[in-house]
Amino acid sequence: MLGSHRFLGTLSLAALAMATPALASEAPSTNGDAAPATADAPTSTGADIIVSMPKTTRSATQLAGVEVQKILPGVSALGAIQTLPGVMYQTADPWGNNEQDMSLYIHGFAINQLGYTLDGLPLGDLSYGTLSGISPQRAVLSEGIGNITVDTGAGDLGTPSLNNLGGAIELTSSDPSHTMGIQAAQTVGSYGTSRTYARIDSGDFGADHASRLYIAAARQRARAWDYDGIQGGWQANAKYVHDNAAGKLTVYFDYSDKSEPNEDATTIYVKPTTAAQAYQPYTRPFTYPNFAAARAYVDANGNTPTSQGSNYNNYFSAALRTDYLAYIKYDANLTKNISWSNQIYYHHNDGQGVVAGPLGQSLSVAQVYYPTDTIAQLVQQTGGSGYITRVTQYRVDREGIVSNLRANFGNHHIEFGGWYEHNSSDNLRNWYALSATAPTDPYHWQQNPLFTQYSFEYRTDAIQLHLEDEWKVNSRLTVQGGVKSSIVDAKGWYPIQPLAGSYSGMVGALPSGNINTNKWFLPAIGAKYDLNGSEQVYFNIQKNLRNYGTAPWSTGSQAAFDYFKTSGKPETSWTYEVGLRSHRHFNGGFLTSLDTQVNYYHVDFSNRLLAVSTTVGGLGGSSITGGTTSLFNVGSVTTDGVDASATLGFGSHVSIYNGLSYNSSKYDQDYSNGTTTYATAGKQVPGSPQWMNKTVASLNVGPVQAQVTGMYIGKRYATYTDDGAVSSYFMTNGRLAVDLPDSITHLKKASIALNVTNMFNVHGASTISISQASGVYAVYPIAPRQWFLTFSVGL
Repeated sequence: MLGSHRFLGTLSLAALAMATPALASEAPSTNGDAAPATADAPTSTGADIIVSMPKTTRSATQLAGVEVQKILPGVSALGAIQTLPGVMYQTADPWGNNEQDMSLYIHGFAINQLGYTLDGLPLGDLSYGTLSGISPQRAVLSEGIGNITVDTGAGDLGTPSLNNLGGAIELTSSDPSHTMGIQAAQTVGSYGTSRTYARIDSGDFGADHASRLYIAAARQRARAWDYDGIQGGWQANAKYVHDNAAGKLTVYFDYSDKSEPNEDATTIYVKPTTAAQAYQPYTRPFTYPNFAAARAYVDANGNTPTSQGSNYNNYFSAALRTDYLAYIKYDANLTKNISWSNQIYYHHNDGQGVVAGPLGQSLSVAQVYYPTDTIAQLVQQTGGSGYITRVTQYRVDREGIVSNLRANFGNHHIEFGGWYEHNSSDNLRNWYALSATAPTDPYHWQQNPLFTQYSFEYRTDAIQLHLEDEWKVNSRLTVQGGVKSSIVDAKGWYPIQPLAGSYSGMVGALPSGNINTNKWFLPAIGAKYDLNGSEQVYFNIQKNLRNYGTAPWSTGSQAAFDYFKTSGKPETSWTYEVGLRSHRHFNGGFLTSLDTQVNYYHVDFSNRLLAVSTTVGGLGGSSITGGTTSLFNVGSVTTDGVDASATLGFGSHVSIYNGLSYNSSKYDQDYSNGTTTYATAGKQVPGSPQWMNKTVASLNVGPVQAQVTGMYIGKRYATYTDDGAVSSYFMTNGRLAVDLPDSITHLKKASIALNVTNMFNVHGASTISISQASGVYAVYPIAPRQWFLTFSVGL
């Protein structure tokens, strides 16, 4: 593993060294060996693996939709970007779809500290079980992605997001084709995988031939790799575009009905003191659908083997999500120099997070709601199986508008924009019997609860404004500057409170109330300078804010909430970036193109909040019974890092991309919970590795395409005091595809492709569940080697 790391590092340094002569040359070669490129031209390799974004004053990279499908047909947008420098995305399934165990870090910022948009529509906070957003994989079909832009340092000033302390991920859905056509693909593979995709494009129609639309749908079904859980569901997209001189009208609709089999994380004790704590299996597979085995696993009272401690086996778990997402957007060309874009959107979600576990692990809850029952009576009360089912149920309704007015005045491009969103959402915790004679399954909504432990209502009104000026000082220098404001009014309350003793950490009652977060002045300034038509330097300085979300209402008492409301401060960050990007073409040589980007960044992160769980063990590393979290302001975090990437093109047949990244994110102070002081000062922020290295090698020879991807993920800490850590690993994925001749297929296009994930069957930790200052954490496993065969056609 270390040898692989050194090899990839050497390759990256070699690529940068090869860039040095190009940087020294400020004029075209007189012998015709090199041709200069325009710095603001699209910079892509023949393989379009990595495309730099030269028009920005920030670090930004782009991945084309066709490259997304090369990684794995049906892969999520977040799963696709893990090849980019400074990005780490982890989940326990090869498509990156499972949301319960997904984690994303970009430059040390976690998944709920980043911004996400689709065609400019805000996707919200991507925390598992969020009440304020939708994941990219549920918002757009993988095959419908036009491109993905990743701003690794700081997002665009107008990004509609309440979370982007760090960068932003901007998805663009593909537009309908100008020509009529049909696309279809069928994927089969490991663990019974079947993914069917079809899309119909109308081509241009209407009196002015300015209208076009498409309808696309996919059905996916696969078995979980470590037990007989089923990943399945349907998804459909439709998009209509009318584009003429007056403007562009876009209407988009997404329907997603998905079920994902969850994984159980393994609880790891750094220094186990008992045999039960020392039991740390690589996987914790559910026993579903073998109900006889599940019943034999527990004793008559629903107790699990004591030797397994927190790492016992549940019967089943799944995440069910149904979403409707739609927007109408009109980009009006008011005059030659003034345009006005308005987008209204609506999102509705219903969901259930289901887990059926041994009654003995939930006895503390059941006894509170049935205080006079004996344990034997409780077993019968909960279905007689020795198990009980816990369901967290979600509803989200979001509607909003994004408006941007853009004007060109001489050398100035002015943009003034606003975003408003109203969010009405709720969740509740129900418990259900699991019948010994007619057990339910995890893929249908549970009915007739035994009791409701709590219900939570959440409302927000958010307004974000921004004003920005891009000043083209001369043909080489462009300066951008602006300011944004973020105003959020949030209110939460519990119509149904947990009974005393049923919810860990609760004192009296769970809190209710409203919290306002108002920041009127969040500035940004940046510039880029074209050195010679091929090289460009840039810098950017930006301040960002993250809204609290639902975290204050997860504290254990009204007093804790009121204290946080009066003394708490929102997380903010100052991001500083400086970098150099280069794009070169060479004629007559072995190396024909070279794209490089080197980026240094520094972040001053203030008022960092840590959420420490009051429970340990069970599903996801936190007890199935549930509990409150304690919020601690641990002060500031200082981050320094470097990304270096290069794409080398060798004619039209071969390209090699390598991205090396280093990130140091450290707490500046210790923190105290009132009784104990934890030594976090100088410690690396857990979850995010310091070192990563990504390599993509592509070969195109006639109808044959081959691609190999290698990813090194360095050591990651797993507790706030860094006393626990997971080891580094290196994973390789591969693809081999062949375009079939139309003389045989009689089709416009036909191809067959083989994808293999985790080719060398590497074991290790994917997502880390971090909830404690020290001593204990939980990890999810890396999915094993899997293969997928895809047949695609175009008519």
